[in-house]
Amino acid sequence: MPIPKTTLAIAGLLAIAAATAWTTLAPAAQRYVFAASWQPGFCETQPDKRECRNQGRKSFEATNFTLHGLWPQQTDYCGVPSSDINADKSGRWSSLPSVDLSPALRTRLDEVMPGTRSSLERHEWTKHGTCSGQDQETYYGNALWVLDELNQSAVRQLFASNIGKRVSQDQIRGAFDKAFGPGAGQRVRVSCERDGNRRLVTELTIGLVGTIKPGASLAELIAAASPTDGGCDGGIVDPIGFQ
Repeated sequence: MPIPKTTLAIAGLLAIAAATAWTTLAPAAQRYVFAASWQPGFCETQPDKRECRNQGRKSFEATNFTLHGLWPQQTDYCGVPSSDINADKSGRWSSLPSVDLSPALRTRLDEVMPGTRSSLERHEWTKHGTCSGQDQETYYGNALWVLDELNQSAVRQLFASNIGKRVSQDQIRGAFDKAFGPGAGQRVRVSCERDGNRRLVTELTIGLVGTIKPGASLAELIAAASPTDGGCDGGIVDPIGFQ
């Protein structure tokens, strides 16, 4: 017995709807931006931040990049109550729900993310981490893995060996090419801020596409991202402490 055309049409619409829902719920490749701060430069322009008041010359942030965030690119504030969204947008980060991490991960995060003194981790989880599809421990564990890979590379070596000196966008992008393969530097944007007559490098943002987890290839994650404009053409790698 032939199947009525209306039944076939409905079945076709249902199949399209199901495929669309699957694509929405399970994207083939997750897109991220990873933000790494050069903390001395950031603090030079934000001296009143809690994390900037007592910088130590032998501290982690004196010679390493620090964690700003890992940002899924599809959307923000996934399943977050409007009260928390309002608190986050108004800068009342300390009133946001605390981030529940294992003691070991909490200790590491406090070291490599100085902004935890200003509840940055609560803001980052509320706005970005809730859209990662991961729990808090996994999300921050993955972010720290990316940071570790960056700090073990020629990029950190470039900054650490040029403290107090100017580095150019070309030098930074060249260090990414050296560390993570040709073209990696084209996926990196440099952010700078003015401090009087000086221009300081304050942050690098890096495009990533794929599954971020310890043991993955950061070079492959970077290569899968789209090229971006380079941002500022260079600036001073500020030393720890106020100048």
